[in-house]
Amino acid sequence: MSTFEFAVVGDNCIDRFMPPVGLSLIGGNAVNVGVQLSRLGHRVAYFGAVGDDADGRRMMACFQENGLVTDHVQVLDGITAYTNIEVDETGDRILAFEDFGVCKGYRPTRRDMESLVRLRHVHIGWLDDGGVLRQALRAAGVSVSQDVSVNADPTNLGVEGLDIAFASAGADRDRAEYLLDTLLEQGAKLAVVTCGSLGSMASDGKVRAQTAIRPVEVVDTTGAGDSFIAGFLSARSFGKGLRACLEQGRDVAAETCRHIGGFPQEPVTLGPRPLP
Repeated sequence: MSTFEFAVVGDNCIDRFMPPVGLSLIGGNAVNVGVQLSRLGHRVAYFGAVGDDADGRRMMACFQENGLVTDHVQVLDGITAYTNIEVDETGDRILAFEDFGVCKGYRPTRRDMESLVRLRHVHIGWLDDGGVLRQALRAAGVSVSQDVSVNADPTNLGVEGLDIAFASAGADRDRAEYLLDTLLEQGAKLAVVTCGSLGSMASDGKVRAQTAIRPVEVVDTTGAGDSFIAGFLSARSFGKGLRACLEQGRDVAAETCRHIGGFPQEPVTLGPRPLP
């Protein structure tokens, strides 16, 4: 048997906040969800790839410090993924440049799959496999969730067979309602949509729930959506109802907004050299 109950699969990245912030932090949907689940008391393994470089070593150390099982991390020739983030005068984040590095083309090995098919739940972040992993896990009867908002390529956007499909609509309630219905029509068993300042909603086609945000003094919204997912999944794993799951997701996301980065960590100051 596996020694962990949750697995997160897919993206990791170094979030480089350009000057005047001038800091870099570790993130990525799969990583943020995994760390937050670990912080909520779950045993979590990360399945993904890091580069054989300084950022990759930093990433691995961070995983271990935050309690993630790293037995299934692939260390590959190439660079660890990174994102250059600019912050405008209103505090909004702008993704100026993104390089998926060795995350691009990552695939679980046969040994990885043997572990994944025995798990309680698997969450998939950004993964450019055209839905192969999602379909294989569902065929094996594994509970699977995915954040479809982090996958921009249409070939990776399928939701059929997902137990939970997460998406973001921004502060647009009409779009949120549309996404909720569309995800269910496309085959998701449960659809969950965050609506920015308007809160969040969820539906399984029979029961629909929604909740408002929890107001906090916002420092940074990076990873708030990922934290919401972790809170929701944790509550769901204990059999809580849809509204309670939304509320826990909301509360975990609100705490994330109180600090820079997707989870508490010691940032690294960016050096003076220019970045791509």
